[in-house]
Amino acid sequence: MRHINAAGLAIIKKAETCSLSAYLCPAGVPTIGWGSTRDVHLGMKITATEADERLLSDLRDAEDDVNRLVKVALTDNQFSALVSFVYNIGSGNFQKSGLLKKLNSGSYTSVPGELGKWTRGGGKKLLGLVIRRAAEGGLFLRL
Repeated sequence: MRHINAAGLAIIKKAETCSLSAYLCPAGVPTIGWGSTRDVHLGMKITATEADERLLSDLRDAEDDVNRLVKVALTDNQFSALVSFVYNIGSGNFQKSGLLKKLNSGSYTSVPGELGKWTRGGGKKLLGLVIRRAAEGGLFLRL
C-alpha cells in the first residue's frame, strides 16, 4: 500500500491550520484538527495528538481512494499531490471529476490545470485553495 510522501504532507500542513476546537470551514462544514471533517460537531475539542491521529487516519482513506480510482502509473510525487487533493475535496468529488477522467485516459499534462479548477469554497474563490492547488500541481509535475 502506498502512502503520501513528506512533500505531500507538507502541502496539507501548510494549507490546513491545526485547530483543536471545531469550526466551520469556508464551505460551512464543521472541521477540526488538520482539516478533518469526519464525525465533527461544533463545540468539539481535541488534543494535538488526536489531531495528528485524525490526519493520519483521514489520509489513509484518501490514499485508498487514489490507489483504487487512478488506473495509470503514478510517481510518488504524483500520488502524494493527488492524496492532498482528495483529502481536501473528498472521494465523491474526485470520482466524478474531469481530472480523474483525463488522468485515467493518460493525460498527465492536464492535471495541474484541472487542479486549478478546484479553488472555490462556499461558492467563493479562496486564495488559500489557489495556493494549495498550485502547490499540488507543482508537486505533480516534479519527478
